[in-house]
Amino acid sequence: MKINADFSKTAYMDISIQDWIASPMPGVERKPLDRVGVEVARATSIVRYAPKSTFSPHVHSGGEEFIVLEGVFQDEHGDYPSGSYVRNPPQSMHKPGSEKGCVIFVKLWQFQADDRRHVNVIMEKSPITFSNADESIVERVLYEDAHEKVSYLSLAAGVVWQSDSKQGNEILMLEGSAVFNQQSLAKESWLRAPIGQALRLQAGENGATVWLKTGNLPDLENQLKRVNNA
Repeated sequence: MKINADFSKTAYMDISIQDWIASPMPGVERKPLDRVGVEVARATSIVRYAPKSTFSPHVHSGGEEFIVLEGVFQDEHGDYPSGSYVRNPPQSMHKPGSEKGCVIFVKLWQFQADDRRHVNVIMEKSPITFSNADESIVERVLYEDAHEKVSYLSLAAGVVWQSDSKQGNEILMLEGSAVFNQQSLAKESWLRAPIGQALRLQAGENGATVWLKTGNLPDLENQLKRVNNA
């Protein structure tokens, strides 16, 4: 299965108009954003857990990264409320579910093979960086290493911001709106810009808050090889 699998091109999805697709587990549904593979796949998705639904225990051979968009995600290690950013590295194991239901944005098989670092960060508690003098651009760094950087980025109304990374940029619009290359991005928009393409956003009249990942696309071929060998 291939969805938005040409990583040399910009990919865009309006999540709000997508239909939910049933997963192998009852009560768990998905909206695929990009995917290479069938059930074992390098994938980016929105996943919804109905109240009291669970997924069977499993090992994340290629790692799992997610943010909680609504509700509380849960596993045997704890509760993860809305705004949580979690990295479960390769070879980690858990039994996920949600007592009251939740929605998460999740990425699979996009880790370095030797990464073993667990991360659990709440947005409000992550370090803040002001990117300009008037504090109209606020970045909360969630994770950073030699290969990638993950942040929450808040832009005041009308502010123009450009990523420094030319190694791939990916955003999920969490609040407000923005414009990218004359493409309007409302809440629940997802966009992936390829290696070599600048990401320049102008926030709308109510500002914009986005989840941002930069720098991980150079490792794409290795990620796909690991999926194929799984």
